[in-house]
This record gives sequence, C-alpha cells and structure tokens, in this order.
Amino acid sequence: MAGPRRDTRGIVEARELLARVDFRRREPAPELRPYLEHYWLIDWDLTEPYASHVVPHPSVNLVFQQYGDEEPWAEVAGIGQGLFTQKLEGRGRVCGVQFRPGGFRPFAPGRPVSDWTGRRVPLTQAYADLGPVRGPDEPDGSEGPVGPVAAGTSHVAAEVRRVVGPDDEDARVAALDAFLLGLAPAPDPQASQAMALVDRVRADRSIRRVAELAAREGVSTRSTQRLFSAYVGVGPKWVILRYRIHEALERAETDPAALDWSALAAELGYSDQAHLVRDFTATVGVPPTAYARSAH
Repeated sequence: MAGPRRDTRGIVEARELLARVDFRRREPAPELRPYLEHYWLIDWDLTEPYASHVVPHPSVNLVFQQYGDEEPWAEVAGIGQGLFTQKLEGRGRVCGVQFRPGGFRPFAPGRPVSDWTGRRVPLTQAYADLGPVRGPDEPDGSEGPVGPVAAGTSHVAAEVRRVVGPDDEDARVAALDAFLLGLAPAPDPQASQAMALVDRVRADRSIRRVAELAAREGVSTRSTQRLFSAYVGVGPKWVILRYRIHEALERAETDPAALDWSALAAELGYSDQAHLVRDFTATVGVPPTAYARSAH
C-alpha cells in the first residue's frame, strides 16, 4: 500500500465539499492494510447547513460520528447502491473506516457481505447479530464476548468516545487501529481473491464484462458472481459500472471544459455516449453535461 488515495472519486461536487469541511485520509496500522483502503476523517463547523453527496464505492464502511452535542455513535454501513446524501450543520466530526472491497468479511465472518448491502446497522446490533467477538489473544473456545465490542451498549459507547473524542488526530487513528485489531481478523484466501479481482477491475479499463474478468481468473462466471456476493457485497457487473461512473465524475470535476463525452464513453467501454449519459444520470441525478457545467 503506497498510502491513502488522494483522488476525489465518488464525491459529488468535491470542490464544494472540501471548501466547507476539513477532510483527510489516514493510513491504518500495517497489520490492517491488507484489508483497508484508508481511514477518512471529517470535521466541520458550519454557519449554514450543507448537504454532501457521494456515489458510493463498492466498500463497506465502519463510521464513528458525532453531531453537535449529541452522544457519539457508530454504525456498519453496507454498500449503498444509490446516491448517498448527508446533511451537515453546526459542528460535527466523523471518523470512518473504508474497507477494501472484499476486505470486510474477515472482520465479520459470520455472514455474506451481501447481507449488509443497502443497510446501516448500529455497531451494537451488528456485532450482537454476529455473536461474541474475540480479543486478539483469546482462544477460539473462550466463553462470552471479549475485546472492544462486549455485551452491553456502555462498552461500545466507551469505544466510540475513544475514537471521536480526542482533538488530536493521531489519537483518533490509534483508537481506530486498536478497535479493529481487537476484532482479530483472520487471513481468508477467498477475501484475498475478491480484493485482487476488484483491484483488477479498478485498474484495467479493458475489463468490460463479467465473463472477461472470470476468464482472466480462470474460473466460471457463476463462481465469480458467488464470490462477489459473499465477499464484496455486490455483483461484479455492478462494480465494473460503478468504477466507470467514478471515472466520469472525476473527469467532469477536474477538466469539464475540455471533456469530450463521446470519447470518454468509448474509453470507458460504452457502446455509445447515450449509454454513459443514461448510467451517469441514473446514478448522480443529473445529466453529465449539466454536471460538468455546474463544476466549471
């Protein structure tokens, strides 16, 4: 891992958001890097409300958050299949964990990742459903929940406060590291395979169909679909499409005046510009040319 990404892919009107909030990405502890994209930290102090919009990545997120003087809380956010909108106002803070696509399953091995898709589950409920969580040095046969997520909401509340409470950013990162390491993720070859396949889709624009991805891996299309359902949470076709839209969105942000949408459609593997316009509009909510004019 070369460090956190610096792009703004997935953020709608990224310049507007970054002008209003303090947004950073941080690298997790070395032991966690095989599973995580990065931590993302946001602080804001706004004089008027602002609605942020994100086209979600094919990633599960663990989100610790506090709004104003309310009690902080945390949730497991499965992959959102539509545009995600969050209203920000007053003061607030979010400390998020973005897992690599396929990287969440080792932290919650009791169910397929597709079970989380489209859901936002409070942390206490998420791990209560999954059963006891072992500490990193606890044998498999131990009785009762140990580690950071213990029985009772008070223990979880204390962990959430450890993450979002400190003003020192390094302390927040250290608390996230401690929390995740306490969940004792175990290496899983299928998780590694899923992460590698998604990385291939993200990096190789020549992969435009699920059958092509499966053939390069030397497995059947059906096996690829089952792997993605169990370990990523959405199908491979959805991932291919979503990365295309992320690319189009970022290009519209960075150089809208010079953007040739017909050429971009061909570059991203669309049969024609109309198909790109349809997918972009359905995902972002406005046609790409209108979005580009707004960004410009």
